[in-house]
Amino acid sequence: MDKKYQPKKIEQQLYKHWEQRGYFKPHNDHKQDSYCIMIPPPNITGSLHMGHAFQQTIMDTLIRYQRMLGKNTLWQVGTDHAGIATQMVVERKMVAEEGKNRHDCGRAAFITKIWQWEAQSSGTINHQMRRLGVSVDWERARFTMDEGLSNAVKEVFVRLYQEDLIYRGKRLVNWDPTLRTAISDLEVEHRESTGSMWQLRYPLAESTYTATKLDYLVVSTTRPETMLGDTGVAVNPADPRYRDLIGKFVILPLVGRRIPIVGDAHADMTKGTGCVKITPAHDFNDYEVGKRHALPMINIFTFDGAIRQQAEVFDTNGETSQAISSEIPVAFRGLERFAARKAIVAEFDRLNLLVDEVTDQELTVPYGDRSGVVIEPMLTDQWYVRAAPLAKVAVKAVELGEINFVSKQYENMYFSWMRDIQDWCISRQLWWGHRIPAWYDPEGRVYVGRSEIDVRQQHQLADHVPLRQEEDVLDTWFSSGLWTFSTLGWPEDTETLRTFHPTSVVVSGFDIIFFWIARMVMLTMHFIKTDNGKPQVPFKTVYITGLIRDEEGHKMSKSKGNIIDPLDMVDGISLVALLKKRTDNMMQPQLADSICKRTKKQFPHGIAPHGTDALRFTLTALASNGRDIKWDMNRLEGYRNFCNKLWNASRFVLINTEEHDCGFDGGDQVLSLADRWILAEFNQLVTAFRQALDNYRFDLAAGMLYEFTWNQFCDWYLELTKQVMSCGNDAELRGTRHTLVNVLEALLRLAHPIMPFITETIWQRLHNLTSSNKGETTIMLQPFPAYDAALEDAAAISDVEWMKQAIIAVRTIRAEMNIAPNKPLAVLLRQASQAVTRIVNENRRLIVTIARLESITLMSADDTWPVSVTKIINGAELLIPMNGIVDKNTELARLAKEAVYIEGEIGRISAKLNNDYFICRAPEYVVVKERQKLARYQQFRTKLLEQHEIIASL
Repeated sequence: MDKKYQPKKIEQQLYKHWEQRGYFKPHNDHKQDSYCIMIPPPNITGSLHMGHAFQQTIMDTLIRYQRMLGKNTLWQVGTDHAGIATQMVVERKMVAEEGKNRHDCGRAAFITKIWQWEAQSSGTINHQMRRLGVSVDWERARFTMDEGLSNAVKEVFVRLYQEDLIYRGKRLVNWDPTLRTAISDLEVEHRESTGSMWQLRYPLAESTYTATKLDYLVVSTTRPETMLGDTGVAVNPADPRYRDLIGKFVILPLVGRRIPIVGDAHADMTKGTGCVKITPAHDFNDYEVGKRHALPMINIFTFDGAIRQQAEVFDTNGETSQAISSEIPVAFRGLERFAARKAIVAEFDRLNLLVDEVTDQELTVPYGDRSGVVIEPMLTDQWYVRAAPLAKVAVKAVELGEINFVSKQYENMYFSWMRDIQDWCISRQLWWGHRIPAWYDPEGRVYVGRSEIDVRQQHQLADHVPLRQEEDVLDTWFSSGLWTFSTLGWPEDTETLRTFHPTSVVVSGFDIIFFWIARMVMLTMHFIKTDNGKPQVPFKTVYITGLIRDEEGHKMSKSKGNIIDPLDMVDGISLVALLKKRTDNMMQPQLADSICKRTKKQFPHGIAPHGTDALRFTLTALASNGRDIKWDMNRLEGYRNFCNKLWNASRFVLINTEEHDCGFDGGDQVLSLADRWILAEFNQLVTAFRQALDNYRFDLAAGMLYEFTWNQFCDWYLELTKQVMSCGNDAELRGTRHTLVNVLEALLRLAHPIMPFITETIWQRLHNLTSSNKGETTIMLQPFPAYDAALEDAAAISDVEWMKQAIIAVRTIRAEMNIAPNKPLAVLLRQASQAVTRIVNENRRLIVTIARLESITLMSADDTWPVSVTKIINGAELLIPMNGIVDKNTELARLAKEAVYIEGEIGRISAKLNNDYFICRAPEYVVVKERQKLARYQQFRTKLLEQHEIIASL
């Protein structure tokens, strides 16, 4: 093995070898259990980010673990067409490079350009995934718009339509005026902002009403422009101020429309004037009020967000209505919505109908997360899925434990949405996506089928009858909702579908429980049934991950300039290249300076290479159930050092075992106490490690793997073996070499799911020592370590743990008293128990060697002892005499100097923490670090005083 661990030298070559040999494929031994994971398909809008790396590391750890357990494993890979996002990316690229938008080139040519983009983007994503070591079956890669999945989408749409679970209707949706399409709630970003609240007078229609001496009502609104579409005013039925007005009318200013006053609990008596204007076509709450009171709906906006030349009027069922005039005042026609707002406020003011304008109001405003413009509720014709019947079955599956969430807390999130589910808007006004399989004849009649030919045959339509296909495409989540079964060949009854469905686990973020997880459950259980007709779940476990944030706890985003490319962690990147990557193609170029400053502060020298295994180990170690994760470069560096430690330890083992008799071909073996101890410790590790992975506690698994490898195996066992290696007889040498190889080989198999590259590389060398079969094989197809009752050895664990405690006590005294590590010390043991006496007598030479002692003496109860530093350990008091060990005056001077420094630090930090300005302005994590530092220095001061007392008494 190379002296230095160089991940770049081994990783790509090794992955290529794995893929060529077909190690990632299912073995298709149907006598074994099947295990399947469906990758959450990344969007083809660019490259993978740290969230992808995190989830894919978790999934690869699971799939490699289950593969080593002998299961028939499939990790299904694929990508998502991401309708809106991809269309935006490609159109922006066209505008930047060609000066054209999609309308300039037409639908067909634009779709061709997107397919070209898909090939490029998928290549980038696949390269990143290979670099991350993911063991997916690449030959089965799917895309949500490939031919097979397109057929599945059409089949699902047609069947749901035939079952009256899909319909077309006019309802209110989130409308993006820039993208000119409906968008889902997931794509709406609610931002806190400062705005205005206007109070407007609406005159009463009945001037004879005298009980309250009112001749108008005052309504409050943050969107005055929508008043052109008002069809009512709501008051609370319990409000004594207005309840006698219910059923009467007001005259809508500027328009002159007579609109009713309705009683509805939506009007809050305690807010504002208690009167609420109702605009059913442009507000979601008003839409529900309008339906309750059969109010007409008036659409005043174009799809671009401008005032229409003439309004569209519909009844409460969405049918065109002539009951109300569609006239819009000439002064406002064609105005952009925010320009219309200013003009309407000005006109109210001119007519003395503006009561007040309250500025600096804290508002929550919906924005399109991609376009960045304010979303407008819009009354449009869309296609919907009746979700309630599907949700009923899906809820029951979780209630009965057929699907389990990890952590359980997310079940409540799932239930809260599913038990109050609304019909799902599945149409989008885009060009990129699955075009809805519906056709219209010249009279506007709609026909749904798998193709135009299918439609004509079903409805006996002659060829001369023109049909026009629906222009809209399906919501991306519609095709993604079929992911677990469409990728396995459905609607065909394939062997792959029968073998791997239901899948085993899905790994996802909590933010798409509603939009992906729930919809997969609903659609799968509706279409996939067992032989006896029972609905089949798409997966048995839903593992929810947290969100990866930057070191200050902020969400990673391009606009903040804190995005980290996982491959930059793997390969390293210069500061110049990192700055360019973070500021190129920015949506808000004015932020470039602040992003550069942040980046230079965080990475003054760029990012050093760490290798894939260090990145994967870091992500695994941070994967506590469901919690958001603060990215920590120090931990990444620490786990890079861990990889170095494992590499160097393996070199030590190979140097001492290759070309030596390790007992694999026979011969007597004698196991030392250390050998018995490490075998017993590893046996316990295997049990705990497997339990952690089985319970999705990846952080615990990584922690115990780190602790055993670094502390037990490298720091203790390798050190304890040196005595046998230097002076053991043949049987002892054979036993220790055999143990060294066996434990390291098993440890590599244990660590492989998390750290695939380094473990495979080292294992290939060890494999030649342990196996008579020297042919080609791989660690990933070896059996995962299992508990072995024969290796239990409580006595060995107890004895070694006592020796470790004694040796650590000696090392601690050396450090505290500033004694050189190589200076031999005399150790006295007082009041030693029988067990301690036995351990010392049986292992005296080993203890003296490891602890670098001159001697170790068991004292009787009557013996006197010199001035010593004392440590209490199990079954004895450990003393180290100080006379002749340290120079009293020199040591007192050193302690005095150190005391001055420590008192200074305590004073400095205390002053900072007592400063209210610092506490209020500093980030929380900075304050916490300062408090931790103060606690450490206070501990140092206590130790210093103890040392001073001992030295002064010499």
